[in-house]
Amino acid sequence: MKANLKLHQVIHTGERPFSCDLCGKSFSRKSSLKKHQLIHSGVKAYSCGQCGRAFTRSSSLKNHLLTHSEIKAYSCDKCGKEFTEKAKLKQHQVIHTGERPFSCDLCGKSFSRKSSLKQHQLIHSGVKAYSCDQCGRAFTHSGSLQSHLVTHSGIKAYSCDECGKDFAMKAKLKLHQVIHTGERPFSCDLCGKSFSRKSHLKQHQLIHSGVKAYSCDQCGRAFTHSSSLKNHLLTHSGIKTYSCDECGKEFTEKAKLKQHQVIHTGERPFSCDLCGKSFSLKISLKRHQLIHSGVKAYSCDQCGRAFTQRGHLQSHLVTHSGIKAYSCDICGKTFSQRGHRNTHLRIHTRHDVHCCEQCSNEFTTDEKLQRHVYPH
Repeated sequence: MKANLKLHQVIHTGERPFSCDLCGKSFSRKSSLKKHQLIHSGVKAYSCGQCGRAFTRSSSLKNHLLTHSEIKAYSCDKCGKEFTEKAKLKQHQVIHTGERPFSCDLCGKSFSRKSSLKQHQLIHSGVKAYSCDQCGRAFTHSGSLQSHLVTHSGIKAYSCDECGKDFAMKAKLKLHQVIHTGERPFSCDLCGKSFSRKSHLKQHQLIHSGVKAYSCDQCGRAFTHSSSLKNHLLTHSGIKTYSCDECGKEFTEKAKLKQHQVIHTGERPFSCDLCGKSFSLKISLKRHQLIHSGVKAYSCDQCGRAFTQRGHLQSHLVTHSGIKAYSCDICGKTFSQRGHRNTHLRIHTRHDVHCCEQCSNEFTTDEKLQRHVYPH
C-alpha cells in the first residue's frame, strides 16, 4: 500500500514530528505516540492469567506469555544463548560486538543500550523513587528495590558449587564465584594492585586521590570510605559484639576477630621473598617489606629520627613527653613504652637473659650485652 510506503520512508529521513507533551519523547508515527502515552496514563489493561503481571500494551503481554511457555525460539550465533523474544536476542548480540554507542554527558560512561543509559542517568539525578516498606531504604531503580526485598524474605535460592555459601540474589553469587577462580581483571594504573570487581578498583582508587570525605564527629579522624567511618564509630561506642572462642577476647569488628583468630591456628601463609620471614596477616607482610625498601617516611619533629611505619613514630614520640605509663610489677621500674617494659620483665623471669662473662652484669637482649662487652 502507498500509505505503508510513506510510513516506511520516514525511517530514512529521521523525521519525528509527533512528540509527547509530558516527557518530550518524539516519534515518526502518530500511532507510536499513542502507544507511548499509555505509559504515562498508568493504565495496564492487559494482565497475565498465570502470574497476574499487568501491561499497558497487548504486544507486551504476548511477549511476556512466552516466558511461561519456556519456548526460546531465538538463539545467539556466537554463544548459543536462547531467548523467548527477538528483541532480547538483538540486545544480547551487542555484547559480542563490544559496541557502546550511548554515552553519559555527565561522567562519560558508555552503554550498549539506550535504556541502560537512561537508567544510569537516574543516578546523577539523585532521585530515589522506590523505597522499601520494611526498612525505608530507597533506590533509583525498581529492579534494585525488587532485589533488595529478597534480603528481607530470608530466602537464599542461589548457592555456590565450590563452598556451599548461599545467596539471595544470582548477581551476588556471580560476584562471589570470582573468589574461587582467582581472576583479578581490574588493575590500578598507579600501583598495579588488581581486583576481582570493578567496584573494588574504584574504591581503591580513592586512596590515591587523597580525598577523605568521611570524618568522625567525635575525634575528627577522616576516612576515604563511608564503611571505614562506620567501623571506626564502633570504637567510640565501646560495644564489642564479636568474641574469640579460644581466648574470649572481644572485638568491635568481625574483620578484626578473623585477623585475631589466626594467632591461635599458628598459620603464617604470607612470607617475605627477600628474607623468608612469614606472617599471619597480609598487611603485616606489607609493613615488614617497608624495612627492606629502606624508605622511612615518618620522621620525628623533635629529634629528626625517621621510621618506616607511622605506629613506630607514635611510640617514639612518647619518649619525648617524659611520660612513663608502664611499670614493672616486681621492681617498680617505669617505662615509656609497653615493649620496653615487657623486655625488662625477662630479667625477673630469667627468660632470655644475657649475662656478661667478665663482670656478671645481666642484659635483656644480646645487642645490649654486645654493647656492654665492647669496652671490656
